Amino acid sequence: MLNKKRGLFLGLCASLVIMLAGCGSDDEAMDKESMAASSSTAESTEVVAGASISSKPEDLVMGLSEDGGWIFAATDDITLTEDLVVAGTFYDKDDDSADIYRKLALYAQDEDRTVTAEYTLTVPTITVESPNFKIENGTVVGDIIVKAEGFTLANSTVEGNVTFDSQELMDASTFDGETITGETTVAK
Repeated sequence: MLNKKRGLFLGLCASLVIMLAGCGSDDEAMDKESMAASSSTAESTEVVAGASISSKPEDLVMGLSEDGGWIFAATDDITLTEDLVVAGTFYDKDDDSADIYRKLALYAQDEDRTVTAEYTLTVPTITVESPNFKIENGTVVGDIIVKAEGFTLANSTVEGNVTFDSQELMDASTFDGETITGETTVAK
């Protein structure tokens, strides 16, 4: 009975991994080969734990650290009492032949990639040191300091300030459907 429950749980987790790994537009979708690989390896606890899908603050901190992964998908609102540093260089879908890319998905979606829920990350400050880091959907309550090229806010809200280390970093950023309630500035 225990093995049957464990099997059902791992199957559900594998489905979530596959669904959330494809977060975003069609150009970010996993190909069939990657989905099959994810599905076949999802039987191990390590794969499920390493999926970076959680609502636990400690998982978010680890998932966006230098030792984390290319994507962290929140499953509910998350509150951090200490600053968050997004560090390391990662590649889209962990494929080092792909573009450098990192993502924080503050939303859930259905099988048609329609956003079904958005989440809030409350944090004093996020310092972005990973190149091409994207925050998609949801709300960040706190300030963001950008120290790496290619920062993107997509359909998301920042209830705080966004400060870039240089004008070049600000110019290399993308804002698409964002709302920033504080100031967007370059550090002096």
